[in-house]
Amino acid sequence: MAMLSAAALLSACAHGAEAQPATPPDIVMQGERLFPESITSTADGTLYIGSNPGIIFRAAPGSDTAEPWIVPDEANGLASVFGVLADEARGLLWVCSNPAMGQAGGVPAIKTFRLRDGALVVSYPLNVEGPAMCNDMTVAGNGDVYATETLGGRILKLANGGAAFDLFAADPEFASADGIAFAADGTLYMNAIQRNNLVRVNVDGQGRFTHATVLTPTRPMAGPDGLRLIAGNRFLQSEGNSGLITLVTVAGDRAEIEVLADGIDYASSVTLAQGRAWFPEGKLRFLFGPQAGEDPGPFVVRSVAVPGAE
Repeated sequence: MAMLSAAALLSACAHGAEAQPATPPDIVMQGERLFPESITSTADGTLYIGSNPGIIFRAAPGSDTAEPWIVPDEANGLASVFGVLADEARGLLWVCSNPAMGQAGGVPAIKTFRLRDGALVVSYPLNVEGPAMCNDMTVAGNGDVYATETLGGRILKLANGGAAFDLFAADPEFASADGIAFAADGTLYMNAIQRNNLVRVNVDGQGRFTHATVLTPTRPMAGPDGLRLIAGNRFLQSEGNSGLITLVTVAGDRAEIEVLADGIDYASSVTLAQGRAWFPEGKLRFLFGPQAGEDPGPFVVRSVAVPGAE
């Protein structure tokens, strides 16, 4: 193949097709055996990542490093961190904190921290009947906060300005409830990691739960987990067991699923930032099963461009 001269290369850069934005670097989380479960972001591209030891990491836009930002202590009571959700309207980070496996006692709680400085604001214990595990959260247009509770197959709700999360909905289709997000029109969706389904949460005119509708996907799902709105009725979704990040477009009772990234060493969560889907590799095979206890190596947050996203 003929080589272009330096002058020709300069000319091509100046007069050729519009340059594509540079691919941002992968982000390495600082620490060992972190097993990240959830990720969220703010409008400026800052990323926040929860981890199994309870440390919440933060990565500035363009950085290749995620550093510990909030560390568990007696004051904040953080345990194992599952869902994290940035709420810029209120300047808060919502966090699902659950007792670590094998830990005696302890109550799962949803906590808020100030985005400005990481200070604890409020802790809401999940005072529900039976075993409970908070998994992820979403905020409605009116400021109400909804959370999935995995072990009981429930959705909990904190009314805007309320003092506690109360039961909003329970349904057999919510068993193993995980990711949760509102579409732009206010319709609530959630996925169930063990049932491998995506569900529309139907309500009546007063906003009370009526029934669940399981959507028909265009391809099978394997361990649907994180769920984040892009815009309209388009969502990002992670699939842990199949190692995928997908683009989900809901049309009626149908869910069009397009693969954006594959080969991920357990895709536990995803967030949209600066037109890209960002996702940590959870590497849960080094936490459970025959490889438990082996060295998982570094934990990395990667990204992929999302068609039509800004």
